[in-house]
Formats: sequence, C-alpha cells, structure tokens
Amino acid sequence: MLMKPILRDWLKELESQGTLKKIHKTVSPIHELAAVGKKLEPDCGALFEHVEGSDMPVLTGIVTSREAIARSMGLTYPQLMEKFTEALSNLTPCRIVDGAGLAVKERIMIGDQVDLGMLPACVHHEKDGGRYLTAALCITKDPETGIRNVAIHRHEIRDRNHLGALLLPRHTNQLFNMAEAAGRPLEIALAIGVHPSLLLASQATTQLGVDEFEIGGTLLGEPVELTRCETVDIEVPVESEIILEGRILPHVREAEGPFGEYPRTYGPEAPRHVIEITAVTCRSQPYYHTIIPATMEHLLLGAVSREATMMQLIRQATPNIKNVHITPASGCRYHVVLQIAQKYEGEAKNAMFAAFASSTEIKHVVAVDTDIDIYDPQDVEWAIANRVQASRDVFVISGAMGNKLDPSSNHGTSDKMGIDATIPVDADRARYEKIRISGFDHVDLRDYLD
Repeated sequence: MLMKPILRDWLKELESQGTLKKIHKTVSPIHELAAVGKKLEPDCGALFEHVEGSDMPVLTGIVTSREAIARSMGLTYPQLMEKFTEALSNLTPCRIVDGAGLAVKERIMIGDQVDLGMLPACVHHEKDGGRYLTAALCITKDPETGIRNVAIHRHEIRDRNHLGALLLPRHTNQLFNMAEAAGRPLEIALAIGVHPSLLLASQATTQLGVDEFEIGGTLLGEPVELTRCETVDIEVPVESEIILEGRILPHVREAEGPFGEYPRTYGPEAPRHVIEITAVTCRSQPYYHTIIPATMEHLLLGAVSREATMMQLIRQATPNIKNVHITPASGCRYHVVLQIAQKYEGEAKNAMFAAFASSTEIKHVVAVDTDIDIYDPQDVEWAIANRVQASRDVFVISGAMGNKLDPSSNHGTSDKMGIDATIPVDADRARYEKIRISGFDHVDLRDYLD
C-alpha cells in the first residue's frame, strides 16, 4: 500500500488503540524515565510530556511486537516478512526535496549555537557511563561512491557538541576506516524521531553499497523523501523530528561506556570514536525518541530484519524452510529456531549452516519440524528433549567470529552450536508423535464453569 512514513500519524494510531500511554508527571531522564518505560513494555509505549532539563517530550516503545511493526506499514507480520525479503533485492530510489518550509528546518542551530544539552537524552541503566542517544539513524556516505549507509549505533553525549560512538566492525566503521586512511573525517547525520519503517530498514543485513532508505521505499511502496543537510553533504528523512549534523573525527579515540546493551549485560568502557556536531535542525516542538536497551522495541527492530535476511539465505539451501525465529531471550541476536519440513537426511543441518552464514552474531541454532511452535520455548525444549541424541544431532564449530558484546566470547571470537531436533527422515514418525486429546481445541471452559 502507498503511505508516507510519518511518525506522528503512527503515534495517533497507537493512542487510538490505547497502546501509547501519556505520562503527565514530570520525570527525570536519569533512570526514572527508563524505569517507567520498562514497566509499561511490551504492552504499551509511553509519551513523557514533561522531562526535567528539556522542553522536548520523549517517546519510547513505539513498536513492541512483530505485529505492531508490520501494522505501522499497513501489513500483517507474514506479509512484512515477504515484503522485507523482496525489498532486499528490489530497491526504490529516494526522492530529494527542497528543504525550504520543511518542519525539520523550523529551528536551525549551527556552530556555536549547537548545544546537545537541549536534548532529553537518558541514562538508562545504573552503570551507564552517561546520557545516550539510542534511537538515532546514523546516516553516512561511501567516500568513493557517494552511496548512503544507514544504521543505528549508540552515542554518548560528551559535551555541548561532541558524542562518543561505538562502531562495531560493520559498514559505518568500514566507511570511516576509508576516510581515516585518507586523513579525512567522515561526514555523518543523526536523524531522531522517524517512522518505524525507517528504523526497520536501517537494520537490514546487506552488502556494502546498498542504501537502506531504498529498502524502506520498497517496504512503504513509494520513495522515501529526503532533504539535504545544512553543513554536511548528506540527505536525511524530511519527516524527522530532530537532525544532528557532524563528522566522525579521524585519529581521535576517547573513553566511551560502559553501557547496558541488548544481551542485558554491560558493554565495557573502551577508547572509541568521537563525533563533532556542526549543526542541529529540528521542528519547533519536536518529539525526542529513546529506545530503552533490551526492551522489545530494541530487540525486535533488529530481529525482523535479521529473520528476513536469514530466510532469504536458507531458501537458497533448501526450499523446505517454513519459518525462522530469533529469540528475545538471546537479545534477538544469538539463538535461532528454524522450522523446516525436512524431506532429505541432512537437509536441516544445511539450513543451520545457512543460518550461521547470515550473521556473525548467531551462536546457537535449533532446527525443528513443522509440528513445533517455534515461538513457544517450551515446545522447542520438548523437541530437544524427545528428538535429540547429542552424538548424532549436535555439532560444534570452534573459534568463529561472534560478537564482542557477548561476555562469554574471547574478544568477539565465539563457538557455534547446532542442534538438529527434527525427526530423522527414515524414522518411524509415529514413535515421535505428540499426544493429543480429541476435541481439545474446541472446548470452551465457559460452558463448563459457573
């Protein structure tokens, strides 16, 4: 369907459904806001109308389920999975529009006018090193091709015009390394307060040289509209609430962290990249969006895109893959359950190898049959308990690339484990069949209880 990615329209829909709670009480951005937001999720998001130290209202929890993410684009979740897979290889070029008269340009602060203290950035967890931006789209360009790259990183406010940044070994870091090798900074823009479709598109697992905004255009069915920044050669979504412009400084590293991350552990303090902010533009009365780390909003935005990419790769290994689920308990990063209608011996293992290849973060993969509910941890454990013999069905790969945020890894080097919990192809399937009570699904307890 055709729709413009406007955050404010989505907020109206959430409010009409009763899933966006307005908090009238003044709250502190130091722990209190995160505590209230965490208490509300995953049932509801929150709009904090009054936050100490800032005149900006704060949003959190704007999508807290797979269904909500899909609904923000007028889709069901199965439709979104198919649409996202299509979008990875069928891009929709963006439309560049003049910035004159745009809401995101209503306030323009450049140079000495910049003061990041205007933002109600939060300290989320008790050992966090400072106030963090957690929902900002990080937009950069390839220094050689000029193609945009869009991602989400964590950014720690250092002073009035500097941010610390954790750049994991992915595309933003790769582009910065190219610029730094040439002795130049990498220009950057941070877009805060955007529609869920753009947040989701930013998480796509693609090769370098794919503009994630063009993925967003395909998800939406029309080009994403962008406008040029004031001080850097970068285009940003016109419907953004707040834009920070700047550059990642070459040959500069400063202490950043610790920070509570998606595994529900702290990423340690270490020397990391520094961003100098050269301009801020925003609406006259902008909303500020913060994603509370390790909430469902945080985890699922990463999971949906990873699941779609994984399905695409696994289908190349076997057409009999039915569904994939990256589990919330693993931070929607480390553990995957594959549902497969296995026809040939070894097919499930090939599917697991493809799952590992889809992301370096994947640590453990379980393959199950179609009679197992992959969203029910007890059903998956039942399959492991009743259909697995370790010497036959479990394999381990040592010393592969993992994720440095995994505290059990060796500086990011990690072991991988696959568990084939499918019924062997040549087995007597009746021996593995689940017990059932005839008519169970049709019983309504209201007919039996007073």
